[in-house]
Amino acid sequence: MSDLTGKVALVTGGSRGIGAAIARRLADEGAAVALTYVQAADGARQVVKRIEAAGGTAVAIQADLTRPNAAAEAVEQTVRELGRLDILVNNAGFLTYGPLAEVSAEELDRVLAVDVRSVFLAAQAAANHMTDGGRIISIGSCFNGRVPFPNFVLQATAKSALIGLTKGLARELGPRGITATIVDPGPIDTDMNPADGDSAEVQRDLTALGQYGEADDIANAVAYLAGPGGRYITGTALAVDGGYTA
Repeated sequence: MSDLTGKVALVTGGSRGIGAAIARRLADEGAAVALTYVQAADGARQVVKRIEAAGGTAVAIQADLTRPNAAAEAVEQTVRELGRLDILVNNAGFLTYGPLAEVSAEELDRVLAVDVRSVFLAAQAAANHMTDGGRIISIGSCFNGRVPFPNFVLQATAKSALIGLTKGLARELGPRGITATIVDPGPIDTDMNPADGDSAEVQRDLTALGQYGEADDIANAVAYLAGPGGRYITGTALAVDGGYTA
């Protein structure tokens, strides 16, 4: 268990899938949670209701992270509504694939805006509010360590950028007692990559455990890094991938 009582967390892309599981788990550990969504207002409300029904505190923030100012605005709104910010979880992102020749400049800009630029800007804004013990946790991808398929150049590019960003944050913010880490999921059963999808058997076979993970597996890792157990872990990535990169 990770005691997060009295902490405030912001989870981007928290209305469904991995983001929703993270928001619920941090709330279960005692944190007040803000979560962002783009269009899935109903999903965001359901996550908030679930947290409140369990006695927690949560707010949903509409934020289109393709807009340059949206990430920082979400941070500022979290601080206004919940009083502070201790934990930033950069979860929002796209699962993108397709032949290199078919990736348009517009698609490249859109993916990098959410997967990289919004992470940078959210961290920049969050650092203005965090004190000793702050946590910046970004959700990466197993493609950071292994790209066994063609057609994933854009996905691998966007998620791999988090490695340098996280190491830089760790060095710059470490003297203030703020850590920066990445969690790299493998095949996780969500609506974006269902365990019964067309490519599920191939993905399953690439793991050492021979199975998909669940969103709660990622949430458990995030909760650990956000809590006391993560105090001496920074500038690195934790693979939660069933041995995909073994």
